[in-house]
Amino acid sequence: MWNIDLTDLEELKPHADRLFEKKKSLDESRPLPNSALQRIRTDLSIEWTYNSNSIEGNTLSLRETQMVLQEGITIKGKTLVEHFEAHNHEKAIDYLYTLVNKNYVLRSIDVLSLHGLVLRSIEDDYAGRIRNGGVRIIGANFTPPNANKVSDLLDELISFVNENTDGLNDVLLATIFHHKLVWIHPFFDGNGRTVRLAMNLLLMRNGFPPAIILKNDRKKYYEALNQANNGNYHKLYLLMLQALERSLNIYLNAMPGNTYGEYEPISHIVSEPEFKYGQEYISLLARQGKIDAYKEGRNWLTTREAINNYIKTRKRDR
Repeated sequence: MWNIDLTDLEELKPHADRLFEKKKSLDESRPLPNSALQRIRTDLSIEWTYNSNSIEGNTLSLRETQMVLQEGITIKGKTLVEHFEAHNHEKAIDYLYTLVNKNYVLRSIDVLSLHGLVLRSIEDDYAGRIRNGGVRIIGANFTPPNANKVSDLLDELISFVNENTDGLNDVLLATIFHHKLVWIHPFFDGNGRTVRLAMNLLLMRNGFPPAIILKNDRKKYYEALNQANNGNYHKLYLLMLQALERSLNIYLNAMPGNTYGEYEPISHIVSEPEFKYGQEYISLLARQGKIDAYKEGRNWLTTREAINNYIKTRKRDR
């Protein structure tokens, strides 16, 4: 049941190639200074916790999430559950880092353990346990499989990604795993956060930084999952590539001798009088993954070099 039609993903190959080139640059720069690594890891963990929880409805802001996790502050007007969700997600990330190494093989017990941490002190009766009843997902275009099938489906999916008989690249494999685990919906609650943690296990075991789906992309993310339910992985794969490129850029920008240029908001670049192209056009190229760009909040950042390289390539191809 895990046969996948990937014929519509060919146009994303340049984006994937660029991503793997950046991954190669990062690998060649290892080991990175411990101080820089720890700082980036801490910052990404806070962002990861904030964005993943926010997608599921947690109302803590990024700054409030940081205050809860780093300063132990209780935020007035926020529920106890929201505070638990922040602390639990941080603990789940810490656990994930204990698992990650190049020889790691995904196991169902690890997915259950991540879920147990996500729901600890929130839904202790369900934490770390596969659901034993039916569920419905508001806004989704599918009904998750019967509870009696969940355990076997989870085992099948884990075998699929560990064996990878189709030789899929790391990012595409993680994308398909992400969608299929959402489709199985193995738990009564906490599926989204657990899926995004487990998906990153597959990426981080191969040296990638975590892919963080942004809160501002929530609508796009759910639309991408619904399209994947119909066999179209284009939008979800693109979202994964963009999320990973953003994290890779954070690492690469911290490296001495960074050769990827200075990233600026697109609005800054197009505002210069000599620039020939409009913001809408350049933003579209960024959203489609056609230029080296990444998102911060609602703003897209890119480099002048990335735009110029794309324009030159298009002129050569005509």
